[in-house]
Amino acid sequence: MDVWKSAGLKLLAQETAQLEEQLQGWGEVILAGDQVLRWKKPWFPGALMAATTLVFMMIYYLDPSVLTGLSCTVMLLCLSDYLVPTLAPRIFGSNKWSSEQQQRFHEICGNLVKTQRRIIGWWKRLFSLKEEKPKMYFASVISSLVAVAWMGQQVHNLFLTYLIVSFLLLLPGLNQHGVISKYAGMAKREINKLLKQKEKKNE
Repeated sequence: MDVWKSAGLKLLAQETAQLEEQLQGWGEVILAGDQVLRWKKPWFPGALMAATTLVFMMIYYLDPSVLTGLSCTVMLLCLSDYLVPTLAPRIFGSNKWSSEQQQRFHEICGNLVKTQRRIIGWWKRLFSLKEEKPKMYFASVISSLVAVAWMGQQVHNLFLTYLIVSFLLLLPGLNQHGVISKYAGMAKREINKLLKQKEKKNE
């Protein structure tokens, strides 16, 4: 068991080192974005929401077609991939990082690798469920897709996307400041109270 664990940690370290090397040109931008997403300053969440709202208002106003929107998105990604590694050192200053910055960059890359592994693991579990319990698999997938389709029919697509993107952008800050754990704990306590009350009634 220890051998497997050691091999897994070694592989994780190798994948993290590879990702660090690939994202080295984006290091300054990633660290700056990390500070914004984790709300290092009190005005960061407001600025984040304002920027997100402005982008979605522009999309709503311009109302581009799917092909135009996709082309513009890919074009921006290509320009960013070309310009960011060149301009970032000039904008953010010296290429020399402090040990704290280097450690944080390493943590971010490690978290990205772990997230990728979790997604792959969920995907594999989904297919294993298909192999082992096909009826449960199809019932779960179809009911989930029906729920998503119904939600998309009830709420405007762009507004729904805005809500999802806003939640994902605020999620790291909410987690960092303990908001999620606080309300999750409150919900857990309320559920436990309801279960205890139900048990007393049954008695």
